[in-house]
Amino acid sequence: MIKKFSHSLRVKITLIILLLISILLLSIGILNNFGLTWYYQNEKVSEIHEAYLKLDNEVKKLSEDGQTIIGESEDNGSVVNERVSNIILDYSNKHNITIALVDSMTNKAIYSSQREGDMFLDRIQEGFIGNKNIKKKDILYKSDNYTIILHNTQKNSSFIEGFGYCSDNQTIVIMSTPVAGLKESVNISNKFLIYVAIIGFIITVIITFLITKMITSPILQLAEISNKMGKLDFTARYDGKRSDEIQTLGQNMNYMSDRLKKAISKLQEANEVLKEDIKRKEAIDEMRKDFIANVSHELKTPIALIQGYAEGLNEGLCEDEESRKYYTEVIMDESEKMNKMVKQLLTLSSLESGNSILHKENFNMTSLTEGVLSSISILIGEKNLEVDFDTSKDIFLYADEFKIEEVVTNYISNAIHHVNDNGTIKIDVSEDERNVYFSVYNTGNQIPEKDLANVWEKFFKVDKAHSRSYGGSGIGLSIVKAIVEAHGGAVNVVNKSDGVEFGFKIPRMKE
Repeated sequence: MIKKFSHSLRVKITLIILLLISILLLSIGILNNFGLTWYYQNEKVSEIHEAYLKLDNEVKKLSEDGQTIIGESEDNGSVVNERVSNIILDYSNKHNITIALVDSMTNKAIYSSQREGDMFLDRIQEGFIGNKNIKKKDILYKSDNYTIILHNTQKNSSFIEGFGYCSDNQTIVIMSTPVAGLKESVNISNKFLIYVAIIGFIITVIITFLITKMITSPILQLAEISNKMGKLDFTARYDGKRSDEIQTLGQNMNYMSDRLKKAISKLQEANEVLKEDIKRKEAIDEMRKDFIANVSHELKTPIALIQGYAEGLNEGLCEDEESRKYYTEVIMDESEKMNKMVKQLLTLSSLESGNSILHKENFNMTSLTEGVLSSISILIGEKNLEVDFDTSKDIFLYADEFKIEEVVTNYISNAIHHVNDNGTIKIDVSEDERNVYFSVYNTGNQIPEKDLANVWEKFFKVDKAHSRSYGGSGIGLSIVKAIVEAHGGAVNVVNKSDGVEFGFKIPRMKE
């Protein structure tokens, strides 16, 4: 589309220039064909009239001085006055005007620039003096003493002729110049003009094409740049080296391209941030919905149990002491589970919102782990588990001891609840220059690969029935992740060949 537009613009400019030149050449041809004759005729009339005035003035001077036009020569012959002769010869030679002086008394030629002066006089008398049918349009100039006409002879010849009396009222001046030479000159001029017009037209076409190409090429480049800018491609640049308005336009296009590129880049960055915000808000909304659904699900069972057993007590279904005690224990147990879950939710909310304050101090991770194992030794003994833990290394960590203890307790408790009877639990505490590492491995069933990334989500349970049997709410690992990340660390879980390993790492240096 852009190339077509550029080509069309080039053609339009070329056609306009050629049209103007054609009109100019045609006008010159018309003026040359019709105007040249008129111009030539007026020029000849002016020349004849001028020659008459000069001759009349000279005759008048001679008359005032008592002299005549014809004088005697040294050999007693007759001779025309030199000044009069010079005027006649000058106009005859320079302007191709035949001039004759006639004596009005004898009606004979006194002097003529043509050899046959009397024949010239007869032709003038036939077509001019004796002609009573001279048309008004043929009279080119007329005064009291002198008249100039256009004389068309019977032989199809045309002359511009003048006839008049001098101031001495004796001498007649007649003049004539042929028009046939003018027509021939006009024809030759027209033919020459046609050749010149053809050659000039061809040269003009070439020059016009080159000029329009020079003009439209940068316009085409600017159009291509604007097209790419419309497609948000700002790599194209105008690289012209001109010193006119097009160069200014190109520089402005480059400047506008840079500004648009920066503006759109900022908009894209803002758009990406907005997309992330929208995704985050959508994720928060989904988490909120899932949270409400999960809390409702987790509270539904204990509430139903409490309500059922409370109604049983209220209706007197438990007549003996043992039954009443069982009912009240169930109600207290379920209430404790709900209370524990609410506390965990509050703890998790505080950690995720950043409102939880970490009371960091140096403590021995090995000693902390030994203390946790000691507190749940009864559970370990009930399942006859083998616990592998190296207590010979003292590894210190700068962190919130109470919260890290909660993490270690959760990991070990999960391992005890999911390990097979007579299985093995392996606990490892290690360190390097940057981090302290803690991991708990237990033999038993693996976690499905599709669920590995979901175990840290609130209320997520791989085996909900089993989780319910040991009182798990699905919040513990979420709290673990929140505590570790609050310390700048990271959690992990991997399937082993015959079990599962949970772990975390926390920077060991003081902040």
